[in-house]
Amino acid sequence: MAHEIRVMRGAGRGRAVRRMARVLAVAALPAVAGCAGSGSGSWHGALQCAPYARQVTGVNLRGSAASWWAQASGQYPRTHAPKAGAVLVLRATGRLPDGHVAVVRSVRSPREVVVEQANWVPGRIGRADPVIDVSTRNDWSRVQVWWAPIHGMGKSVYPAYGFILPLR
Repeated sequence: MAHEIRVMRGAGRGRAVRRMARVLAVAALPAVAGCAGSGSGSWHGALQCAPYARQVTGVNLRGSAASWWAQASGQYPRTHAPKAGAVLVLRATGRLPDGHVAVVRSVRSPREVVVEQANWVPGRIGRADPVIDVSTRNDWSRVQVWWAPIHGMGKSVYPAYGFILPLR
């Protein structure tokens, strides 16, 4: 069987390269499923926050992201002070029916961290998203999260449980 090889030039080549890059990027994503999954505001694709956080940190908890806080009791240290490598756990709300988890990459200040998270923007991994503590008691019980589509902090304030520390 003969194969045809076609050399693409100009704009057609650029489009083909970009299309191939997107295909390869999606294929390279970790095989993850079910962060929280079934809420009306959630995205039902393969990339979800809880399996992603589990893969990145080794925190072996299952189920909805909001359930991680209770599940961690007695298994993993929990704190209200951010630490690099910790899992930030957001509570379930009408907007986040299953909560959300994100991995702290760095602590910029006592009231600001940078996280890596899956599916905050549906179907995407954010690798350097700022999160700020807006709680009145400085206890990370209320946070605002970077919203990449507007290149700024989102307006919504989300209730948070705190941080789960990996054992390693």
